[in-house]
Amino acid sequence: MPAFASSILHPTSLRLCRAQRLTGLYRHVSTKPYYITTPIFYPNASPHIGHLYSLVTADVFARYHRLQGRDVRFLAGTDEHGLKIQKASRAHFGEAGREKEFCDSLSQRFRDLGKKANISNTCFMRTTDANHKRAVHDIWKQLDSKGFIYKGKYSGWYSITDESFYTDSQVTTTTNAKGEQITTSLETGAVVEWCSEENYMFRLSSFRDALISHYSSNTTSVYPPQYRDDVLQMLGATTESTSSSVLPELADISISRPRSRLEWGVQVPGDPQHTVYVWFDALLIYLSGSGYPWASLSSDQPGLPEGWPADLQIIGKDILRFHAIYLPAILLALSSPSSSSISSPPRIPLARTILTHAHWTSEQKKMSKSLGNVADPLASMDKWSVDLVRYYLMRIGGRWRGDVDWSERQVDNHSQEIQSQLGNYLLRITSKKITKRAEGVELADGMNSLSPAIRHVFNGTTPSETEYNANLLALVRALPGKVQVHMDSWEVALALDEIIHVLKYANKGVTEIAPWSASCDAQTVFETRLVGLEAVRVVGGCLEPIMPNTAQKIRDMFAIHENIFENTAEKDGEAGLRTLWDRWYGRKVDGVKLFEIQRPA
Repeated sequence: MPAFASSILHPTSLRLCRAQRLTGLYRHVSTKPYYITTPIFYPNASPHIGHLYSLVTADVFARYHRLQGRDVRFLAGTDEHGLKIQKASRAHFGEAGREKEFCDSLSQRFRDLGKKANISNTCFMRTTDANHKRAVHDIWKQLDSKGFIYKGKYSGWYSITDESFYTDSQVTTTTNAKGEQITTSLETGAVVEWCSEENYMFRLSSFRDALISHYSSNTTSVYPPQYRDDVLQMLGATTESTSSSVLPELADISISRPRSRLEWGVQVPGDPQHTVYVWFDALLIYLSGSGYPWASLSSDQPGLPEGWPADLQIIGKDILRFHAIYLPAILLALSSPSSSSISSPPRIPLARTILTHAHWTSEQKKMSKSLGNVADPLASMDKWSVDLVRYYLMRIGGRWRGDVDWSERQVDNHSQEIQSQLGNYLLRITSKKITKRAEGVELADGMNSLSPAIRHVFNGTTPSETEYNANLLALVRALPGKVQVHMDSWEVALALDEIIHVLKYANKGVTEIAPWSASCDAQTVFETRLVGLEAVRVVGGCLEPIMPNTAQKIRDMFAIHENIFENTAEKDGEAGLRTLWDRWYGRKVDGVKLFEIQRPA
């Protein structure tokens, strides 16, 4: 089966669900494709802003790594099995048996969201796809043959909302206003109910030591670090924030439901009376989405040519347990010869980094249909534009660590920030008055006519504080490298901080210089325009992963299609000065409105 074989979301992709080798602007630098995944969304309701947040986060890193020359394979999709879907479908149609039809409609909403938000995924997988079902059956049979699956009596707590089983230590019982006792999950707050049934069980308890070893020795296995600590605490390991006396049980987990209770799902191989548990089924989509069972499965590096392991998995903090414990345990089991012999290190490697983000609130309150405060991502993009919403999500949410607030006032404020700092700055330096004065400058010695402060930037000399153009040029030359450091550390908000810092200095400088004023000499006008254009070019390139439409407008306006991340080490000395001079001297630039709404200059 070809890798990434499924339907496509992104309009520029080909019909096969596979990443295309990049040519021209981007250079291929690694034999292993860069594999990035979003959570597999559960389409029991319309997409909300949290879904868009996960998609944009993954897309930002996918675009960034393409600019690094990587062959990027980017998976998104929908998790379409389970009791919630079964109940919702039957409530909608008034009859059983139409779950697939129900999912077809709901899944399309997530495709539409991705298309609207300019998400560049190369693959859109559904757990109802035939290729995925084959992968689930293959993995189940392997784990069963190795003794990792057994049939047993399961008694415990189950949440229909979370589609998740919980132990006694993972729930709490409280009394509501009516005096009724309510038991809920400690992790999610969802109501749970007691169930007792004969299910197939997975020997999760066999992998506690191996998982602790993995997360203890791989400091970037889960990011930010606070979530890695959470995983180690779930496993009972001691961290700086936990006590050795906290030793929660890592119990075996149920991985099936009786078909009498759950019909809508993948049937357990060889047992028509049981359905594969929805989370076990859904987690395997990251493997089926990379073409599992791989042609390279029996090689020394199984899955590597097809993209496995995942380089970056984007998830919300509420599903950390499933992605950081359950899926890795399944991979460890697949790698091991039997349940009595756990392979270390595993033949099939675990995901390299799980980037875990917090949640969005609305006006400082949890988003809830009953409160009527659920932010509609499609309406938001219609109101503010795709790029401005993407910018806000990353500007505010790109630190990942704590819950962040969706506020229309804040969206307005941050939209105005980038419109003013970038959009209006561009219109200022490309105004007809400044352009006319700059084009009329006579520079007999060519680039050597530039001021010493400008020329000395290429020799590493620090300009004086009053040399605004030279200081701006120095900041601009350093910007791609600074952005790259933050992006390589998954800190998108810090990368944006660097970009905004440069733009604020650029605006301050042009205000101080006042190149439109008759008192400003012609050479300073020329240099202000030259350095300003270079600043916009570099900023636009740095923003490309986050605001791709805006970056494209800048490239088209300048008719310069250089990859800003191709070589972040700027040329020094005369070669660097020559590159800057040749890029801008004599170039005609007509400023354009980068955003639909511009604040007054």
